[in-house]
Parts: sequence; structure tokens; C-alpha cells
Amino acid sequence: MGQEMNTIDIDVGGTFTDAVIKYAGKEVWVKVPTTTYDLSVCFINVIEEGAKELKVPLDELLKNTDVIRYSTTMAMNRLIERRGPRLGLITTEGFEDVIFIGRGAQWVDGKRPTERKNIALQRKPEPLIPRDLVVGVKERIDYTGKIIRPLDEDDVRSKVYYLISKGVRGFVVSLLHSYANPTHERRVKEIIREEYKDYHIGLLPVVLSSEVAPKLGEYWRTMTAILDAYLRGSMKIELSTMWDRVRERGFKGAFLMVHNTGGMLDVFKTSACKTYNGGPVAGLIGSYYIALQLGYKNVVTTDVGGTSFDVGLVVEQSIRTYEFRPVIDTWMVSLPMIRTISIGAGGGSIARFNEVLGRVEVGPQSAGAMPGPACYDLGGTEPTVTDADVVLGYIDPRYYYGGKMLLNKDKAVKAIKEKIADPLGVDVVEAAATIRKVVDGNMRAAIHKEVFLSGYDPRGFVMFAFGGGGPTHCEGYHGDLPKIIIFPYSPVFCARGSSIMDIVHIYERSKRMVLLEFQTMRPTTDYEGFNSVVRSLMEEARRDLMAEKIPPEKAIFSLELDMKYGGQYQEKRVLSPRLFINSEEDVKAIVDAMNAEFASAFSPFIVYPEGGVFIENFALKVTVPTPKPPLPVYPLEGPDPSGALKARREAYWEGKFIVTNVYDYERLKPGNVVEGPAIGETRYTTIVVPPKYTLRIDEHNLGIMEKEGK
Repeated sequence: MGQEMNTIDIDVGGTFTDAVIKYAGKEVWVKVPTTTYDLSVCFINVIEEGAKELKVPLDELLKNTDVIRYSTTMAMNRLIERRGPRLGLITTEGFEDVIFIGRGAQWVDGKRPTERKNIALQRKPEPLIPRDLVVGVKERIDYTGKIIRPLDEDDVRSKVYYLISKGVRGFVVSLLHSYANPTHERRVKEIIREEYKDYHIGLLPVVLSSEVAPKLGEYWRTMTAILDAYLRGSMKIELSTMWDRVRERGFKGAFLMVHNTGGMLDVFKTSACKTYNGGPVAGLIGSYYIALQLGYKNVVTTDVGGTSFDVGLVVEQSIRTYEFRPVIDTWMVSLPMIRTISIGAGGGSIARFNEVLGRVEVGPQSAGAMPGPACYDLGGTEPTVTDADVVLGYIDPRYYYGGKMLLNKDKAVKAIKEKIADPLGVDVVEAAATIRKVVDGNMRAAIHKEVFLSGYDPRGFVMFAFGGGGPTHCEGYHGDLPKIIIFPYSPVFCARGSSIMDIVHIYERSKRMVLLEFQTMRPTTDYEGFNSVVRSLMEEARRDLMAEKIPPEKAIFSLELDMKYGGQYQEKRVLSPRLFINSEEDVKAIVDAMNAEFASAFSPFIVYPEGGVFIENFALKVTVPTPKPPLPVYPLEGPDPSGALKARREAYWEGKFIVTNVYDYERLKPGNVVEGPAIGETRYTTIVVPPKYTLRIDEHNLGIMEKEGK
């Protein structure tokens, strides 16, 4: 995958769809409104918009494009709206209630902090599969993979017939200990296919837990499979439609989906759960590579979109924060997901007056793209953050979305007056300022939670501000972070992030092994038990790479192990210094790596190899590196920014309106320094520089915003 490749990277958000297109040595970035009724429409619209920017016919662009990379979390809306298919669950007899028992924390998994505090109102989530559609079949495999009770195939046929008679449109198969031996799960799928051909009832999907999450933990593994089956149908329809739209216009390249693991995979081999939070993860990966080039060790990444605010961390020039039991909606799943946090705060977030508490609240509900904020004049009547920014003079109604979308300021004033100002007993301007203050406070609290509660000093971090609303609100939410970096491509940063992501696949297998025995600390001699797991994962990886037309020799293989000491409940993931073990020295090297990781993450006092050292899970990471183009370097010019001055208008600063300089941000030169108060405008975002702040354009054409005295 050379640097000369023509690529299209697309990120679908709740309000806008972004694209970064690299074609014939040129790069353009574009945005279009998200068409939530049919994502394939905004998908092709954004490519069309890019073709216009490049002055290339759409068919010619697609015909010569090598790869399309796509990220979206919109499939999760189907989950939130509970619009998935009617599914049946087939499990081991006696374990039919696993997903209903769940975990104690299931009562508050996925809930906001304010909801968690109100224990009396908490309820277990409504199951995606009702109890009458869960059946147990006669079989049993133990944790080593040994068959204790053979699969009763007549019983399987009877139970499948029962589920079909109840109207299920898909099956989830999650049998006890199938991660150790998937034979019975695979046979159940074969029986379903034998009994019900596609010409009888259509080819109903059958999802096996051993394929989606071959790991220890019945609840997590089963829920991962259920969520995958629940989302797979809608994703398949959307992706197939997108595929058809580009194929019929001549596209013959690879179509890859961005994963929350930090990698990508062919869209039709993608597990639906792995697409969750794909966009924010792409932004975090992009930030990591830029931070390396800029020499920043610690970065807080912030993405303000139309619907959500996403935060991620680069620590010590590394993205090492994984969630191994992440929560999707209200269910804990068994996926290694790069950690980012999201809250409902963005340009489309709706402001409401809480009569009981007597205060203004913003989000998590969003007006989205349709009908959008009141100022969109598309039928929306609820006041939003964008409406407040228009009223306060930060956003020019005539230049929103590069002038392609004219905003109605009167509608924004009307919505804020009726819904916020009148109930509060204040004027519209003060109400708009309150909305902005509240949403900025919500975002600042999310950053503090992620940084402070992880034990980091915010003064050692810089902040990357991106998304359409990041440069507009970063001065209000940066808090103690001393420096803010704004990018020319901030509005499409996540799409650009996916353009420099490596292709990464992660293959996991649960197998418990003793590396050091309890007390005696005798190292294992079962080298083949260890190596056979790694070999099987490598074979699976090679098959996938060859199917994607990637030579396996271009891939870098690394091994991570979930490990723990004897007597401990929770394991920790450790990068193994060996792919295979063939000697006592190899075993010692892995144990040493584990001791160092535990000492660094917790304390040297927790290191306890005398209690025995155990492996719980193997994770093979396969990386195919992609080129990382260096940041361009430009000669610095003088500090005077007057050459980019485009207008002056009134904007609200520190309690009053002041006539403010407005700059064309794209005309600012490296070396220019903008003194606040000021506003910078681009086609897709507005940069707000308040009093006592400066915005300096550096040699990479990046905006460096700092407060005086910091």
C-alpha cells in the first residue's frame, strides 16, 4: 500500500458525513448533511462533493480509487431504537437464563452518572431476546474442550422448529465453553441450514459465539453474539447498498470498515459490534501519529460534532488504554476496544429548562441533521447549541457550511426566547450565553473525569480540538490544559485519521495455562500447548489477509496475553516478548514482562510470582503498516494577520457585544498571530478566540491557541 494510492475515507456522524479524498497527488476534504433515513445517500453525496472539488467526474474518481475506508456508529441507533430483528437464542440446556441473570452492575451499565445515583429508579435493561425465544439443547463441553455430553441432534431440530414457529428471523448460538471447542456450535448451524434451506424461509442469519468472541465468560460472550446478530441485518443492507452504488460507477478497489480496535477489515467480514465508536477511534489514532511528529507525549483529543463530544487520551506517546469489557448501550461485551468516552454534547444538542431544578440542561438529546437546530429552518423548534452560537455572533448565518446553508437567526432567537429565556426570566442573549456555558461545562467535566480519574496531571497535556464544533467551543472547555491545537482539517479530522490508520486485525482465543507453578515457581514445559494456540490464530490471520489480497509477509505479528497472579480475580493484558516459547528462558521473558507491566500499572508491591503466573487469554495482533505522510513545513512569515481580515461584526465577550475582527482562517499565514477577541472562519467550522487568548499559526499551518500567562 504505497503513498501514491488513491483513497477515500468517510466518517458518518449523527449530523454531518465527512470525507477526505486523496487522488492524483491532491487532497480535498468535504462535508455533507447525514441522511439518517438512508446512509447510502449521504455516502455517495459526500464522494460526489469531493469529485466536484477535484474537478473530476464521479465515475472516473471511483474507477481509479484503490480503497474506500468507512467508519460509522449509526448502526447503533438501531440498537437504541430497538429496531432489530426477532432473534432466537440456542444455548446449553440448564443455562437458558444466563443473559437474564447478567451481572450485578447490569442495573447501571451504560447509564449516565446522574442516573446511577438514583438507585431506586434503576431497572435491568429490557432483553433483546425474550425468555420464550431462548432454548437449551442437550450437550455439554467442559472448559478444556472435552465433550462430556454429545450433541443431541434430534433435540436441536425440535428446538429450532419451535423457534421458527415463534417467528424468529435469526439465530444466536452460544453453547457452554464453545471457545475451547466450537464443534457443537458449528454442528447446530449445519443442522439449521439442513432443515431450513434458503428457498424455504430465506437464508436466516446464524451467529456463533465461538466466531464472534471465542473467549471465556458466558454472559459477555453471549451478549456480544446477540448484539452482533441484532445489528448485522441493518448493517448488511446499508453496506450492500453502498457497495452497489460505488460498484455500478466503476469502483473495483477494497472497501474497508474502521474498527474500534484501531484497525480495519473488509466490510463484509466485519462484526457489527466492532464498528461501534469507529469514528472517534480513527480520530484518536490520527492524533497519535500527529503527536509523534510534533513531539507531544501526552494529548487529550476532543471531537465536538453535531450530536456527541468524544474524548480520548494519548499517554507517553502511546495509545494503551483498552477496555476489555466495554459496555455497548447497556450490555457488557467481550471485545478489546480502544477507550474513548462520549457524552451527548454537540452543535445539535437540545437545551431545556428543568422546572423542578430551576436550571438549564443541555443534551444528551440532539436535533440531529433533520430537522436540526431551529436556525436550520427545516421545522426544528427546539433551541440548540448552534442556535446559541448564532445569537451570540460567533457563527455567521450567511457563511455556515461555507455559505451553502443559510441560517435563520430569527428562528434561533424565537426558540431560545420561548424555551429558555422566558422560563428563566432573562433576555435572549443571556439565555444563549447560559446554553453555551452549560454545554462547555459538560464537556470540561468529561475531560476532567478522563484525565483526573486516570491519575494524570492535566498540565502535562496539550489538547487537540477537532470536529465541526471543537474550534468553536475549545476555549470554553479546555480548563487546565495549557495549549490547544487546531487543524486546518479539524472538521473532518476523524476521516483523515482513518486515512493513516494501519490495517489491524486482532484474533483472540481463551485458554488457561500455568506459566509458573504456585510456590515452587517451576516454569511450564508445555510449549506445544502455548504454540498451538498461536499457530491456529496465525493461520486464521493469514486466510483473512489473503482474502483481502494482502501478502501475509507484509504483516507484523505481535502477541498479547491476558495474565494474572494466583489468587487474583482480574487479569491484565501484557505484550509478550515472544510469539512462541521453546525454552525456560522464553517463559522467563514473558513472566518478566508481566512483572514489569503490573509494577508500572499498579505498584511494585503487587508483583507476586510466588502465587503462580497464569495465562487466561491469547490475543494475536496483526498489523499491516500504511504510509504516514510527514506534516508539511512552511516558511514563517510576520505576525501581522491583517492580510486575512475579511470582516468585522459584533460578538458576545465577557457580558457584552464587541465589534470583533473576523479572519479568513485559510488565508492566515504561518507566523501570523491573532490576538483575541477574534473569530476565524473556514467553510466547515468557526474558530473562537476570546479576550486574553492568542492564536498563532505555526510552521505546519496548525493553529496554536494559548491563554496569556499560561
